[in-house]
Amino acid sequence: MRKVPALSPRRGEDRRSWLSGAPPPRWVRVLPPALVVVICAATLLSHEPLEIGFLLGAIPPLAVLSYGPLATAVLGGVVVLLLRIPALRLDRPGDADLLTIVFVAVLSIFVSFVRSRRDAQLGLERTVAEAAQRAVAPPLPERVGAVRCTGLYRAAQRGTLVGGDFFDVRDGPFGVRVVTGDVQGHGLSAVATVAALLGAFREAVLDQPDLASVAGRLDRRLVVDSADTRHAELFATAALLEFSADALEVRVVVCGNPPPLLLRGADAMELEVSPWTPLGLGLADAGAMEACTVALRPGDRLFLASDGVVEARDDSGAFYPLAERLGGLAGEDSAALPDLVWADLVRFCPDVQDDVTMLVLTPAPPALGMRGPVPH
Repeated sequence: MRKVPALSPRRGEDRRSWLSGAPPPRWVRVLPPALVVVICAATLLSHEPLEIGFLLGAIPPLAVLSYGPLATAVLGGVVVLLLRIPALRLDRPGDADLLTIVFVAVLSIFVSFVRSRRDAQLGLERTVAEAAQRAVAPPLPERVGAVRCTGLYRAAQRGTLVGGDFFDVRDGPFGVRVVTGDVQGHGLSAVATVAALLGAFREAVLDQPDLASVAGRLDRRLVVDSADTRHAELFATAALLEFSADALEVRVVVCGNPPPLLLRGADAMELEVSPWTPLGLGLADAGAMEACTVALRPGDRLFLASDGVVEARDDSGAFYPLAERLGGLAGEDSAALPDLVWADLVRFCPDVQDDVTMLVLTPAPPALGMRGPVPH
């Protein structure tokens, strides 16, 4: 194993822009009524007439961004009413000006109605899509057998829950087995391949006696799926783990994926695993694959990350130093570790272009579980 020095982490948080799908912020809703109040106050406090009545014409279009048709109609009516109040002296609009404002208000009401219906339809479609995507990659349980699990997934394609990365943890007759990997491509186009691999893995957990045979089953799945498609070049990288019944050792097979890191105390160590070719290229003899066996101590944790983490670059082109960052975060609780690494990754590379997967596995042997919770 290769030992990596620790580095102090930086703290931050992930934020979504409301222009990229998040609900409008509060100031967007407050802006139309606030603009009405400001215009009225300015005209009443001024000793001279202010030619700012044209600003009222912007209120109905602004209301479309966050209000429904009824609220937009009310704000449009308020605008027309204010233009008719002599005390406000708002440019003394003529009939043509009023008709223009009325037309803009009516058009805004129609646009708000269309937007509201479309938002409702998109919300329904997103709910259905989320249900389908969660069926492919259900939420990770907190504990599987003698292993405690914490995962994080961030799809590169915004608005989706699943992309080209995948992971799963399953208990079976041969122990707790784990898979994490990355299929060719990302986004919705890769979901079908992810579903096929996860299905093959869940079957192999039940009937394949060793970890190499599980890798061979996944490889065969991709080879068969791409056989009928010319120039498919379908492949995936993966790391597979198998914990012993007492969770005191783990066997690891890596097929083109970044190797797991072992967190032991304040140190982060990359496991020295013999690499194998990615899945889908045809593992001629899965029996020749050698699994690396690592003895585990109480408090040890395994951290698995996809290419989207280790291949992220900053503005200078430097790769994200995952092992160094983990050394600085070794004292953090396992449940918070993936979010802390993600926040640090976004600061290092704000524009992450690939799917990101992180998985923290904490062995918790039954004997230790009877005495109390395992550290971290």
